[in-house]
Amino acid sequence: QIQLVESGGGLVQPGGSLELTCLASGNIVSVNPLGWYRQAPGKPLNLVAEVTGDDRTSYGDDVKGRLTISRDNAKNRVYLQMSSLKPEDTAVYYCHYNNFGDDYWGRGTQVTVSS
Repeated sequence: QIQLVESGGGLVQPGGSLELTCLASGNIVSVNPLGWYRQAPGKPLNLVAEVTGDDRTSYGDDVKGRLTISRDNAKNRVYLQMSSLKPEDTAVYYCHYNNFGDDYWGRGTQVTVSS
């Protein structure tokens, strides 16, 4: 079985920083993509960032330059470093794994950006 567990969310002021961590377990194929999605209140689920096994990255709208995704295959972890946070970044953040076309999701971690 494949399981994903997120951590690192919390309350932060606008302009602040956080780092999210996703720990993956099970038969993780290191070359397969890992990513982060988020869902703000009343809005659909959207891609934040994705990273391949050879560290190629892609990002969603309005996050480039502020959010950075990375992975550590030896530790089965994927990270999302967040800086210059805005209230619009408030959402539940979900870790995602694509296994040859099959999707796996974590339970999510809440990020709230507010003064």
